[in-house]
Amino acid sequence: MRVVDHLRGQAPLPWAKPQAELLLLALVAVVALSPVFVPNEQDGSRLCLSRALLAGHLHDDTCFLFTVDHSKYGGHLYSNKAPGMSALEILPAEVVRLQSPEHWNHAPSLRLWAVHLFASGLPFLLCVFLVGRLSEGLAPGFGAPALVAFGLGTLVAPLAASGFDHLPAAFFGFLAFVLAWRRQPLAAGLAAGVALTTEYEAAATLLIVAGYAALQGRRALLRYAAGAVPGVALLAAYDWAAFGAPWHNPLRYSDNAYNGPENSGLLGIHLPTLHATRHVFFGERGLLVASPVVTAAAFGLVLLWRRGLRAEALTCAAVTAAFAVAECGYFIPYGGGSPGPRFLTPALPFLAVGLGPAFARRRAATAVLSALSIVAMTAITMTWALAGPYQGSIWGELWRAARHGGSSPLAHALCKDVLTWWAGGAAGALVVGILAVAAFAVAMRPAQEPVT
Repeated sequence: MRVVDHLRGQAPLPWAKPQAELLLLALVAVVALSPVFVPNEQDGSRLCLSRALLAGHLHDDTCFLFTVDHSKYGGHLYSNKAPGMSALEILPAEVVRLQSPEHWNHAPSLRLWAVHLFASGLPFLLCVFLVGRLSEGLAPGFGAPALVAFGLGTLVAPLAASGFDHLPAAFFGFLAFVLAWRRQPLAAGLAAGVALTTEYEAAATLLIVAGYAALQGRRALLRYAAGAVPGVALLAAYDWAAFGAPWHNPLRYSDNAYNGPENSGLLGIHLPTLHATRHVFFGERGLLVASPVVTAAAFGLVLLWRRGLRAEALTCAAVTAAFAVAECGYFIPYGGGSPGPRFLTPALPFLAVGLGPAFARRRAATAVLSALSIVAMTAITMTWALAGPYQGSIWGELWRAARHGGSSPLAHALCKDVLTWWAGGAAGALVVGILAVAAFAVAMRPAQEPVT
C-alpha cells in the first residue's frame, strides 16, 4: 500500500512551448517525410482492406492475391493487419485517386507517398510535437533538443513516410498517456482504444495507461474504461465479422510462409531469446547501434523517478519494457524488410519523455548521443527500403560511403525523395543531410527564456 500511495502523488501535466518550435517541426518534417518509398507488402495489405471497406465489405479475393500479407478464412481473403490504418487511408487514397494494389508497378509513387503523409506522417509530427511540449515542461530550455533527438534520432524517422502502422499506434497510445496525465481519463481511454484498432500490440499500452489512470481513483479508471469501449468494440466487431469470433485475430489465419510462427504464441510472440535480443539491441540495425540516444532517454526516466514523478516514470518504463520484451520474443525481430526493430516504435515516445531531463542533467553526453543517432537514422531513412543487410552496421556502410562515394553500396541504395525528384538520390540525400544538421544546430542553441 505504501508504494501505491507514493505513486498516487501525480504532478500536473508539464506543458510548455520549446524555442523555435515551428521551425524545428518544419525541418524535422522535411527530413523525415521527403523519402518516396516503393510500395511494399504492408501497403498492399492495408490498401486492399481500404478498398474493401469503401465497397462495404471486409474481404477482397482479387486484391489480396497481390500481397503476401493476407489471411484466409471461410474461403475468402482478408488483410492480416488490424483495420485502423486501412480506415485512415481511405480518404487520402480516394483524394489522390490511388490505383488498387494489383495495378502497381512497384516504382516510387507520389500518390502513395501522399497517402503515407496522412496516415503515418501526420501521426509522426503530432508525436514529435507532444514529446517537445512535454520535454520543455519537464526541463525548461531543453524541449527543442529533445524534439529533434526524438524526431530524427530514433526509429520514428525512417518510418514516418512509410506504410507501417506503428506511428499511428504510437501517437494515439502516447496521446492517451498525456490525456490521462492531464486528468482527462475519458478522452485518454478513447485515444487508447483508437490505438488498439491500428495495432493489436497496442493492447499493452491500453492496459498500462489504465493502471496509471487507476492511480487517480476508481472513478477515473471507470471513465477511462468507458472511453476505451468504442475502440475495443469496433476491433472485436471487425474480428467477429471477418474471422468468426471477437477473440480471433487475422494472424491466426495468415495464408503465407509465416503462417506457423504467426499462429503460435501470442501474435507470434514468445519468451525473449538471446538471438532475438542481440538483433534488437546490437544487430546491424539494432537499437543501441543506430539510436544510442535511447540510453540517455532511459537515464532521464530514472531522473524523473528521483524527482518524484514516480507514477509517470513507471508508466513510461512499463510501456517501454512491454514492447521491448515482445520485440525480443518475436520470431523475426526486424519484422522482415524494415529500418530496424520496428515493433518497438509505439513505446518510443514514452521512452523519449526522459530526453528533456537527460539534456538538462548531462547536456554534452546527451548531445553527442543525439548527434550520432541523427547521423545513423538519417542514413537509414534514405536507404533502408532498397538496401540489403548493412555490412558492419550502418556505421560500416557510412565509412565505405565516405571512402568510395557514389560507388559505395549505400549510395546505390538511396531512395528517391520529393526534394530532388528529378535529380536523383545523391542530391536529395545531401539536402536531407544538411537540413538534419540545421535542425540539430538550431535545437542546440543556448536556451532563451522559456515560452509558456
